[in-house]
Amino acid sequence: MARAKTQYHCTACGSVHSKWNGQCTDCGEWNTLEESLANSQTTPKNSRFSGYSGETVAIRSLKDVEIQEDPRTPTSLTELDRVLGGGLVPGSVILIGGDPGIGKSTILLQTLCDLAQINSLYVTGEESMQQVSLRAKRLGLPSDHLRLLTETCVETILTLAQGERPQLMVIDSIQTLFTEQLQSAPGSVSQIRESAAQLVRFAKQTQTIMFIVGHVTKEGTLAGPRVLEHMVDTVLYFEGDPGGRYRILRAVKNRFGAVNELGVFAMTEEGLKGISNPSAIFLSRHEEPVPGSAIMVTREGTRPLLVEVQALVDNNHGSHSRRVALGLEQNRLAMLLAVLHRHGDIPMFDQDVFINIVGGVKISETAVDLPLLIAALSSFRNRSLPNDVVIFGEVGLAGEIRPVPNGEERLREAAKHGFKRAIIPKANKPHQAIKGLEIVLAARLEDAIDALM
Repeated sequence: MARAKTQYHCTACGSVHSKWNGQCTDCGEWNTLEESLANSQTTPKNSRFSGYSGETVAIRSLKDVEIQEDPRTPTSLTELDRVLGGGLVPGSVILIGGDPGIGKSTILLQTLCDLAQINSLYVTGEESMQQVSLRAKRLGLPSDHLRLLTETCVETILTLAQGERPQLMVIDSIQTLFTEQLQSAPGSVSQIRESAAQLVRFAKQTQTIMFIVGHVTKEGTLAGPRVLEHMVDTVLYFEGDPGGRYRILRAVKNRFGAVNELGVFAMTEEGLKGISNPSAIFLSRHEEPVPGSAIMVTREGTRPLLVEVQALVDNNHGSHSRRVALGLEQNRLAMLLAVLHRHGDIPMFDQDVFINIVGGVKISETAVDLPLLIAALSSFRNRSLPNDVVIFGEVGLAGEIRPVPNGEERLREAAKHGFKRAIIPKANKPHQAIKGLEIVLAARLEDAIDALM
């Protein structure tokens, strides 16, 4: 079989070169040429041929497309099913990333061992069969039906998979694979891109559910080209401290479910176990009210969660005041403190402000604005808030409190956990009264401060 032709394209301007150079002759950039496969295939003369997904390629009208609901395969982990959108979809490709030792291989091995009703194949390029077997034995997993393969060549993997015909397949990890059509080392950008392209094509043509494990960089993003995330159907990220007990699995892309859906797991001696009530681990539940603590209701995907926002405001003993935020954006903290000074007449320019979200969860939505400022003010004045009050709302630069999505659902979640009072934006007033919950509406920042302080 003739070796496929290779070419080099510039990542800066996109120009194609027949050989590698240190500098692109078109745009003048240095070290931007990357190896790729030359597309030498020609289009067949007839207009009907096998396409990317295995179906016959032809132009059809949208109304003539038959819609059939693919049955989802539930796993043994309900939290994983929640993140995936209800279960595993045939032909879907799922990319899962996270820090080393956080539990990527563990959760996939659990999933494959517990799904005894389908044919599964675990492909590893990082461990031997003995190491995988020892882990399964240590976790007490049923492993009679699971098939193993230790290989790093994509062509060999796909050839063996054609004969095995698995319904579920795991690749651990994409950085260890290589294709014989390229000369670059495994783990390079070109090898990851071409290897993933062959795996995705195989999954679509054979309707195989495929998990691909990806390494992450120091910044916490998936290593390799960004195009890798566009090629797959679902991208999952593991968050949390590898040395801690709890893990958070977040969906940042999902073609078959909600984006930013969250699953919470606890690492035990028997592997990862789902937590049905994650709000319990995000709340400290102090015996007595303490200054600098505020409870909010955030929303991750389709799930409302109660989260504790902690603040510590202390006198600055240096030349510059410190602004430290763990679990949210630091620039937003500086902006909100400026709003508090301008519209609340409470200056903190000579104070060090530290903000922490309990449990290691990361909040990106603006509903955290109001509880953050209330927690900071509580610590600054050394006045504690009642344990039964919950707060949420977005704070604008003009001092107004703006509404947040799904306000009534957040209130019902707070009432379910025993909270008696809620400070919310005026525009989030529920249509019906919520039993056992007193609702205080605030249109501006001063209204919320007066209601609590």
